[in-house]
Amino acid sequence: MPERTIRSSRWASDANLSSDEGEFNDAPVDNRRKEQIRRSVDVRSQNQSSSSEGRLSESDEDGYRVRSTSRDDYPENDLEKDYMEIDDERKKYGNSRSQSESDSEDGDDSQGTEPTGPPQRSVNMLQGCRSVDEFERLNKIDEGTYGVVYRAKDKKTGEVVALKKVKMEKEREGFPLTSLREINILLSFHHPSIVDVKEVVVGSNLDSIFMVMEYMEHDLKALMESMKQPFSQSEVKCLMLQLFEGTKYLHENWVLHRDLKTSNLLLNNRGELKICDFGLSRQYGSPLKPYTQLVVTLWYRAPELLLGAKQYSTAIDMWSLGCIMAELLSKQPLFNGKTEFDQIDKIFKILGTPNETIWPGYSKLPGVKVNFVKHQYNLLRRKFPATSFTGSPVLSDAGFDLLNKLLTYDPEKRITADAALKHEWFREVPLPKSKDFMPTFPAQHAQDRRTRRVMKSPDPLEEQRRKELQQAEFGTGGLFG
Repeated sequence: MPERTIRSSRWASDANLSSDEGEFNDAPVDNRRKEQIRRSVDVRSQNQSSSSEGRLSESDEDGYRVRSTSRDDYPENDLEKDYMEIDDERKKYGNSRSQSESDSEDGDDSQGTEPTGPPQRSVNMLQGCRSVDEFERLNKIDEGTYGVVYRAKDKKTGEVVALKKVKMEKEREGFPLTSLREINILLSFHHPSIVDVKEVVVGSNLDSIFMVMEYMEHDLKALMESMKQPFSQSEVKCLMLQLFEGTKYLHENWVLHRDLKTSNLLLNNRGELKICDFGLSRQYGSPLKPYTQLVVTLWYRAPELLLGAKQYSTAIDMWSLGCIMAELLSKQPLFNGKTEFDQIDKIFKILGTPNETIWPGYSKLPGVKVNFVKHQYNLLRRKFPATSFTGSPVLSDAGFDLLNKLLTYDPEKRITADAALKHEWFREVPLPKSKDFMPTFPAQHAQDRRTRRVMKSPDPLEEQRRKELQQAEFGTGGLFG
C-alpha cells in the first residue's frame, strides 16, 4: 500500500520538491526504510518506562525532521503508515544522506557528535493501570477475608510477584474501604520490613482489581506449623528486630496496623521479614479520636480493646508484638481464646487480673462491669523459665523483661517500638543471627498450607459483620454495649 508522505518547502528549495507547502504525495517506501522506522520506534519505546507513547525528534543545524508514532494507537504492522518528514535543506546542495547517517549526525559535520535529544518523561500520569493479562498466573498462594493472593510472573520482565485480588462481591457502595486504605498506605511507604506494593492492575471488568506485590516464600504462621522445632533464641531476635523496625516506621508515620499477627508476617529465603496485610490499618493523629474496637485478630488483641476502650493508639500494636514474640519462642499462640470473654479470661489467668493500681482507669472501661474470675498472680514466667529440663521455651531475665513490657496492661506504660529496639536483650549472648545465616525452607503450596491450619483465630472483619447483623436484628450493642 502506498505510503502517505508530507513534504514541506519551508526549509527546502529543491526544484524537484512540490512548490505547494504541505502537499500530500503517494510514494512507496522501500523495505529498508520500513525496517529502519520499525527498529527506531522499538528501541525508543523501550527507553520510556511505563509509557505507551513515544515521541521521537531529531534536530539539525539547518532544519528539522520530526516523526511521531504511538504503539497503542497503531498496530505493529501499521507503525510505518503515517509519519511526517520535513526534508533537510542540504538536499539542494546535492548532499544526500541515508536515514541512518542523518540519525547520528548533528549540524556540525566536522565534529561528528550526536545531538542531545529532548528529556524523556519517565512516568505518564494519564496512562492508567496496566492489565492483569500482562502477568502469567502461576498458582494460588492463599485466600483471606480481604482477598485472594496468587503467585504470578510479569510477562515483560520475568519477575515473580504476588497478585492480591481485591474482593468486591460484598461491596454495595463502590470500592472497599479496607483495600483503599491498604493501597494508599503501601504505595506511599518504602521500608525493608514492609512489603513492597509495586502497582495496581485491572482485569476485564470493574470487579477485577489486583495489587502487585513483591513475592515472599512464607508466612510465619504456616512456616511454624511445618517446623518440628521452634526458632532458636538468636533467630527470634533477628525476626523481632526486623518486626520492631517496621512497626517503628509505621508509628513514626502516624499509621496503626491494627492486625499484627504471625500470618501477616512474611519471610523469604534471604532471612528478610516483612509486614503485610494493611486492610485494617489506618492513619491516626493527635489528639486521638474514637475508633472501632473490632480490630486485631482475637488472639493478638490488646485488653483495652477487649474491654471496650473508645480511644487507643500505638500500644495496641505493641501488645500484638508481645503475643508474636511469645509465639515465636514457644511455637504456640499465647492466648488462644474462642470468644472475647474467653480471650480476656485466658489473659487474666496468665498475667493476673488488673486493678486501678497497675492500670489507672481500668475500672472505668465498659467491659469491667462483667464479673471476671479474679487471678492474683502473674504466671508468665512459668511459661518462659530461665532454665528448663522439660522442653519448655527458655528466656533470659532480659528477654522476659522485654516480653513483660510488651504485655503490660496499662497502654501508657507499654514499651514503644523505638525503646524495644534499644533493649538490652538484643545485646546479650546469644546475639541476633544475621539475615544471611537464617535457615531456609522450601516454599509450600497453598493447599498444603491451608490444610495444616487446624487452629484458626477468629477474624476481626468477620466478627464485625456478625455483630452488625446482630445489632440490626436485636437492636443491641454487642458484649459491652
